Amino acid sequence: MSEAPPAILYIDDDEGLRRLTARSLRRLGYRVELAGSGAEGVAMAAAERFDLVAVDHYMPGQDGLQTLAALKKLDQPPPVIFVTGSDESKLAVAALKAGAIDYVVKTVNTDYFDLLGQAITQALATVSLRREKEAAEERLRESHARLEMLLHEVNHRVSNSLQLVSAFVHMQARVLDAGEGVARAALDDTQRRIAAIAQVHKRLYTSDSVETVDMADYLGSLLEELGDTWSTPSAPRHIRLAAEPLKLATDKAVALGIIVTELVTNACKYAYPADGAGEVRVALVNAGDTQFSLRVEDDGCGMGSGETKGTGLGTRLIRAMAQTLKASLEHAPADRGVHVVLLAAQ
Repeated sequence: MSEAPPAILYIDDDEGLRRLTARSLRRLGYRVELAGSGAEGVAMAAAERFDLVAVDHYMPGQDGLQTLAALKKLDQPPPVIFVTGSDESKLAVAALKAGAIDYVVKTVNTDYFDLLGQAITQALATVSLRREKEAAEERLRESHARLEMLLHEVNHRVSNSLQLVSAFVHMQARVLDAGEGVARAALDDTQRRIAAIAQVHKRLYTSDSVETVDMADYLGSLLEELGDTWSTPSAPRHIRLAAEPLKLATDKAVALGIIVTELVTNACKYAYPADGAGEVRVALVNAGDTQFSLRVEDDGCGMGSGETKGTGLGTRLIRAMAQTLKASLEHAPADRGVHVVLLAAQ
């Protein structure tokens, strides 16, 4: 089944020119409707969908610019070609600024009909390309929206799965005998590491973005959990966070979360007496436009001889995550306690 020819509305108060124009355009394969005034043309365009409207400027009552403005106010305004005299360049510019897709200079010879036909053909092609572009952009937006929904669901499922694994580890730790304290401590550490990763995915599926993590929000929740874990009535652990606005990609957020978990855990476990209070400070700041700095401090007993306490797995994890971030990691000089500084690219 063949497609219907493009529908053209030609508006001109000159009846003879209207008829000649209609005959010329119909020979080119267009369906042509005619209007003798701007008001009539606008009424016809409001009642019927036209692929394109050509409007002459000089008409009594409502000129071409006024007609163009009225056409642009329709619910689905058609593309408009403005027809003007040979010495009316200012009018042509005004019409283009007002939304005309093109203009044609009206002459007394047959060139006018050829120029109008060429302008209509080109304008229809331009409109078609615009519609294809808009349709492609709409499909892209819909695809992006579906992808975001999918990623939200994936992050939700990953977070739930990690929480389930964490629960299994917790259950396993609780069934160990009292004499197996080292194994129980190792499982507890593992549970905290899993929780740090699960927190990232929770932030991803509960936020508007699935690509970046708000680090102030993430670290706030992470440190709150660590504070609840390590604080007791006789030995409270006060963990303070000072974080500037910063968003990181998922992999960087995971790496930084693990580093913070290990450093804060070490400070809570080893910096202060088991029967005394202690404070751990975490600061995340922007270091220029492309870098950020993480600082974890305590006022405890310090590193002593520098020998690693515990199994050393935490230290290896910190180094591995720092390498993932391509970050420098060093112990800053301090009168009391341990001050660790990490500098990495955003």
